[in-house]
Amino acid sequence: MSVQLVLPPGARKGRVEVSRENKYLSTLHPGKVLGELAILYNCKRTATIKAATDCKLWAIERQCFQTIMMRTGLIRQAEYTDFLKSVPIFKDLPEETLIKISDVLEETYYNDGDYIIRQGARGDTFFIISKGEVKVTIKQPNSLDEKFIRTLRKGDFFGEKALQGDDLRTANIIVDDPEGVSCLVIDRETFNQLISGLDEIRTRYKDEVTDRKRLNEEFENLRLSELRVIATLGVGGFGRVELVQIAGDPQRSFALKQMKKSQIVETRQQQHIMSEKEIMGEANCDFIVKLFKTFKDRKYLYMLMESCLGGELWTILRDKGHFDDGTTRFYTACVIEAFDYLHSRNIIYRDLKPENLLLDINGYVKLVDFGFAKRLLHGRKTWTFCGTPEYVAPEVILNRGHDISADYWSLGVLMFELLTGTPPFTGADPMKTYNIILKGIDAIEFPRNITRNATVLIKKLCRDNPAERLGYQKGGISEIQKHKWFDGFNWEGLRTRTLTPPILPKVRSVVDTSNFDEYPPDADGPPTDDLTGWDVDF
Repeated sequence: MSVQLVLPPGARKGRVEVSRENKYLSTLHPGKVLGELAILYNCKRTATIKAATDCKLWAIERQCFQTIMMRTGLIRQAEYTDFLKSVPIFKDLPEETLIKISDVLEETYYNDGDYIIRQGARGDTFFIISKGEVKVTIKQPNSLDEKFIRTLRKGDFFGEKALQGDDLRTANIIVDDPEGVSCLVIDRETFNQLISGLDEIRTRYKDEVTDRKRLNEEFENLRLSELRVIATLGVGGFGRVELVQIAGDPQRSFALKQMKKSQIVETRQQQHIMSEKEIMGEANCDFIVKLFKTFKDRKYLYMLMESCLGGELWTILRDKGHFDDGTTRFYTACVIEAFDYLHSRNIIYRDLKPENLLLDINGYVKLVDFGFAKRLLHGRKTWTFCGTPEYVAPEVILNRGHDISADYWSLGVLMFELLTGTPPFTGADPMKTYNIILKGIDAIEFPRNITRNATVLIKKLCRDNPAERLGYQKGGISEIQKHKWFDGFNWEGLRTRTLTPPILPKVRSVVDTSNFDEYPPDADGPPTDDLTGWDVDF
């Protein structure tokens, strides 16, 4: 059951005991929280909670919590955007631009009598009043007196000239409200980084629709019964990935992902699976594993994909311990190319980790497993909690809504893991990991083997504020490609696949699975049938 329980602080009595496998761990008193992971995502309980006395608890279900967070986030976004529309320098900007600016507005509180702005001072900050009143005064020449000009209230703004480069303040702004004033604040640098190039549409990748169509037509009449299983390449949450060949075609092999329908329904992942099929079925990028055809029967869904026989990047990292700068740069660049393709189509990936990066026979990396990928409406966010704990961005944990900027966070985490062998944010359990993530990248100690330029890039990708991350600002993803850490890197050679990869996997034939771990047969036996029809379009 997806419920968070809180012992109310007002209760004078009531306590619960926490145990695991019949071993007593602790006692919780009023004011303590339990079951907090369950409001983030569907997970098994990690401990047993037993009432030690009569208790009164507050409870909230996950759906309710996420609806509240989503609604308040959307209301706040709409309110901030309406404020911005009333400002002359913003009124002609498109809606998605205003949404991005509203995301970086910081709410700041000032006490009664505070000077928010002093006449004659230099400043680069713009303010919108969200609560309370201020008075505007001007100091007269050759006088100590200040002349009252007018009162500003909720929705009014001041300091807009500072965003356009005029940084000398021409009046005093003083809080004139016993309850104080709250302002939404943005500075010139943040504004300029967002506003320049926000409306540039990146078109470097042209849709190669005909190529993709030709691929799909080649496998149009293929039947599931024509596939021969050679070996297992991997085991996942919903089933297995098998290496298969088409009967009568010994020159090629494919990866067949088979997923248990009953398990997909049980974990409520139907929408994610349908989204995965749609996104992968359209994708035509050299850095993304291609999906050729899908099948289904009473028990399973199947996805026939290109095989990448070089193995998982995670396996190579595990065996080597960590990668040097050059090796990490190559694999990170492959991911950036995949992200460029996806993000230019408003698709967020959300599941970056070494396990989801496969090496093809040439040593190039391809992105696989699009179960968490989602196409976003332009300028909009999504609220679903998903991803691997160590790679989850803070805005996902805090349920504030997220977009493609969450992928740039995970890119910084991937760089750190490839360079060191372990991700920067790791705790004994998911909740501890999330708490470490919320403390930020600056609280992490960087090993000495990480170069200065790599450290700077990782920290720019892992900024707490999603709008401040490199890749999300003006210039888009090209700002990452132009970073000092990539100085001298042959991007054109990567795209044309003429660049020599740092590791060339040994693949002796199209059925050579030696770069993958060995997996025993499925011990659970066949799953139950699912004939509910939710997968009619699969």
